Amino acid sequence: MAITRQVITSLMRDGTDMLGTKSLAVKIADESIVSGSLLTVESNHFCILKSRGAVLNIYETGQYPLTTPDKPLLGSIAQGFFGGSSPWVFEVIYINRSKLLIRSEGVATSEEMAEMAYQVDYYIHVDTKEAALELITHLPFNGHLIDTKEVADYAGPAIEQAINQVVQVTKMEDINEHINEVRELVKTHLSDFLTTYGITLNDLKILIMPKDERMRELISLQAIGVTPLEAVRYYLALRMAEKGLVSAPNAAAGVPFNIGGPATGFYPLGPETGLQGVKTVEKPGEK
Repeated sequence: MAITRQVITSLMRDGTDMLGTKSLAVKIADESIVSGSLLTVESNHFCILKSRGAVLNIYETGQYPLTTPDKPLLGSIAQGFFGGSSPWVFEVIYINRSKLLIRSEGVATSEEMAEMAYQVDYYIHVDTKEAALELITHLPFNGHLIDTKEVADYAGPAIEQAINQVVQVTKMEDINEHINEVRELVKTHLSDFLTTYGITLNDLKILIMPKDERMRELISLQAIGVTPLEAVRYYLALRMAEKGLVSAPNAAAGVPFNIGGPATGFYPLGPETGLQGVKTVEKPGEK
């Protein structure tokens, strides 16, 4: 809070914005805010003035002296305790109208009941004064702030429901083929949900992948054209090579490893040899 000589502003003493890039709204309630104080609204903010629960006015960019109108915009002014006056008369609420980035993460299940992790990144903003009023009316304050995490918590079930509509009836290996369908469905559901809170959805990016890391690696190996069995062998060989086991090439080739002498078979030549292809090892005495 930065109140100096009865000037109310969203800027801190060091010039930084108290809303920043993670807060959608901030509420200032202080007994030093009285009628006649000068209210400053920055170019990327809306400001809502309340008194004893009633919305008195909504401001855009500029400087305004605080005055009590004859009729509030929303609600009614009622006398409370404290001998007819409360310890603070005015509430000043700043609304961030800049585009903010929000991330939602969760887990869906494919047709085979395999767990698929999803990550949704989307941009939001509050577009009009009326939307700012909808925001503070329908979304509660977490203390003195409404931050992007709170919006993500509210929007999470809507995103999960939209994703599951497609993912639950799609095989795991075919999900990426339907990613545009999932994206449009999530965008429609999320936009309709956020409109209730006066929030406009700008853009959205979605990523869906197997939750299990081993499954992701196996699918990546199949993507280069190998069969599922070869993918399993190559995955095993990679893990064995990380442990320094000399039998890793045998695992990749699917041939036995003999201690004390070479065995007949084909062995892939790794990049450390500088060669490509396979090496044929014959039994002693064979030509």
